[in-house]
Amino acid sequence: MNKVILMGRLTRDPEVRTSQGASQTTIGRFSIAVDRRFKREGQPEADFFNCTAFGRTAEFVDKYLRKGTKVVVVGSVQNDNYTDKNGNKVYSTQIMVDEVEFAESKNASGSGNGEGYTPAQNSQPAQAGDGFMNIPDGIDEELPFS
Repeated sequence: MNKVILMGRLTRDPEVRTSQGASQTTIGRFSIAVDRRFKREGQPEADFFNCTAFGRTAEFVDKYLRKGTKVVVVGSVQNDNYTDKNGNKVYSTQIMVDEVEFAESKNASGSGNGEGYTPAQNSQPAQAGDGFMNIPDGIDEELPFS
């Protein structure tokens, strides 16, 4: 079984193109930085993975993902090893993406447009006189069942 699930942030804006030929397909390429769970002094704090998505997934990537977006990627690992023109063996690993999901809200990522709900700085929610929490105006889009 070859399945990988990674959560990280895009290191750059995705590169998306459409293949040429009889059956055109959208191809999206991006890379993510995944924090290491255990960090040792002198070692990298994150690993970087090149990812490739096809079809509707690539279209989603093109439309919604930007540098810094935190995502969960589900796919498989593929080795792309080859020998270059100088005869050197080049080793490369790539994630072939099957699914992409957002791992945080737009406001949490700091990429919001300034509209919508921003959480208050205090840890206690404001209480109305009847014991229920006051819900600020403009939060409708953040509520799951509105």
